[in-house]
Amino acid sequence: MFSQSKTLFTGGSGLLGNEMKKHLPFVLFPEHNLFDVANYDQMVRYLEKVDIKTIIHAAAFTSPPKIDKDPVQAINTNIIGTSNLVKLCSENDMKLVYLSTDYVFKGNKGNYKEEDEVYPVNKYAWSKLGGECAVRLYDNSLIIRTSFGPNEFPFEKAFIDQLTSRESVSKIANKIVKVLEKDIKGIIHIGGNRKTVFEYAKSLDFSKKIGELSINDVNFEVPVDTSLDCEKYSKLMDDKK
Repeated sequence: MFSQSKTLFTGGSGLLGNEMKKHLPFVLFPEHNLFDVANYDQMVRYLEKVDIKTIIHAAAFTSPPKIDKDPVQAINTNIIGTSNLVKLCSENDMKLVYLSTDYVFKGNKGNYKEEDEVYPVNKYAWSKLGGECAVRLYDNSLIIRTSFGPNEFPFEKAFIDQLTSRESVSKIANKIVKVLEKDIKGIIHIGGNRKTVFEYAKSLDFSKKIGELSINDVNFEVPVDTSLDCEKYSKLMDDKK
């Protein structure tokens, strides 16, 4: 059974972490300098002081253009850090919940199911898939593939030619909590209906003026359609929407 008081969340200072604090007030959100996923010995010492049964791993280096310039940081955090947590959970009989991304797919068809073939198109997604590979070696785990953004669209322009299942972080956080309350293992997709990023941006605030942008206008590779099939989530949660 999921117990907030026996759960630790990595990445508490991030967008999702700050939102999850509103939903999970009794979960432990250690600061990076106290629980660094790249520092295995430090994590071991930290866990000696607390009673933890579940680790939710959301800490990640997530900027595709920055990772193109500095892939080593992505390796240390997204691959080695996640592998450290797999080892830690295995040695302490804890469940691991790993927050992954829709970018693990090639992005050439959309409506991806959990069992569809993965093939990232940029280094960020490769690093997140590296984390997935480690997590899948551990049976007591759950991989959540999702896509979210701030509750207010932060940019002046949005892609008109990229399709997504992205939702606001508040909606995704609410759905993640529902998943945590069930003993689900394996892989699950969490998201909204298939739409362009531009449509997603407008849905957050119809009154806000958002400019149009093409994926051909940026200097990093962007998949065309990484929308997720979330039927598994809908069935497990009895979600009629």
